[in-house]
Amino acid sequence: MDSANLTARGVLAVAVTWVDNSGVTRVKAVPVNLLSRAVTSGIGASPVFDYFLLDDSIVGGGPVGDLRLKPDLSRLTVLAAQPGWAWAPAVRHDQDGNVHPGDARGLAQRVVTRLAADGLVAMAAFEVEWCVSKGEDDFVPACSGPAYGMTRLTELSGYLHDILDALATQGIEVEQIHPEYAAGQYELSVACQSPVAAADTLVLVRETIRAVTQNHGLRATFAPKVVAGGVGNGGHIHLSIWRDGKNLLAGGDGRFGLTADGESFLGGILSRLPALLAIGAPSVASYLRLIPSHWAAPFAAWGLENRETALRFITAGEPNVEVKCFDLSANPYLAIAGLLVAGSAGIAEGALLPEPVDVDPATLDDAVPLPSSLGAALAAFEAEPALLTAFGPELAAAISTVRRGEISLFGDAPAEEVVARSRWSY
Repeated sequence: MDSANLTARGVLAVAVTWVDNSGVTRVKAVPVNLLSRAVTSGIGASPVFDYFLLDDSIVGGGPVGDLRLKPDLSRLTVLAAQPGWAWAPAVRHDQDGNVHPGDARGLAQRVVTRLAADGLVAMAAFEVEWCVSKGEDDFVPACSGPAYGMTRLTELSGYLHDILDALATQGIEVEQIHPEYAAGQYELSVACQSPVAAADTLVLVRETIRAVTQNHGLRATFAPKVVAGGVGNGGHIHLSIWRDGKNLLAGGDGRFGLTADGESFLGGILSRLPALLAIGAPSVASYLRLIPSHWAAPFAAWGLENRETALRFITAGEPNVEVKCFDLSANPYLAIAGLLVAGSAGIAEGALLPEPVDVDPATLDDAVPLPSSLGAALAAFEAEPALLTAFGPELAAAISTVRRGEISLFGDAPAEEVVARSRWSY
């Protein structure tokens, strides 16, 4: 789609996005007539964004230097809920044209390329949970119907219709939408795609929901905790791994049809979940969500259709694993890259899975809990060689600095304060 076609569709500017290490989607925009120049030469952006926290405070870097945002036109999308605007995700490059080593989307692309060199292809999809407020700074649920109740669907049916319409117009294949458990909460699932495309789609879906919500005079939050003591928003990732057109999570002789490499892929993820939480549950608020018996899956366990294990194995339809302990404060490119690195490391080392769990792990004396704080997850991340090697020293150091910055930002703040200060950042 060239500038003339965009102009003919009423587009005046293109929002070019990247996601920072605190999980916030950042943007620079260009008039549509300068889009081709942006693709060739990039859009200037300071590298200091690698060190932004969720409240826009800066914990590293400095004023010197420049990166170039280069939009990926293969994902260029005219935004249905924002007239006059289009969107494209970007990879950040240095002045010499090389991919910035701290760029998360660039990392995800490299990881996918390495998988392909080993004959592996991954497919992924993000689930999106969000809560809708009447618009005030305090969270006031925009609907009052019961969890999963048709009443709640009816209350905001026009709003949900407009979300579905906008996503369909933008070419997003929605598989289901329904009211969720928390007050004012909904969930939307999309079709699986290649990993980078899945992360791109998560960004587009989230910002489309946000725009439609605002158009209805409401406010959306994707934060892992919206009300202290309540059920939070998850950001579950569905994942499968393939070789020669065959799903390695099916058709094998292992438990539930797993192949040997399929088991090792899952085993590599399961054993590294403590470290992966620093990527997939990267906020202080994440650990207010990760508590037992709230379907947040805070245990290092797996099971067939077990929604309280961190890895829920699914055989209905195309077999896949749902990673349930992640949330939407995560940078989706880092999250998907981390999972693929862990899974491929598992294949390389021939990792095995423990026995599956078929009860709530909280009822077991020997259940292994995941880290209960961001600090504990960060310590595990900094001790995990597979992730550190794949991410590289610059990106790994920036992630650690940002995580420590958020820990310091909140200090010993009570849960109510953490929730209030992070609610509208995501």
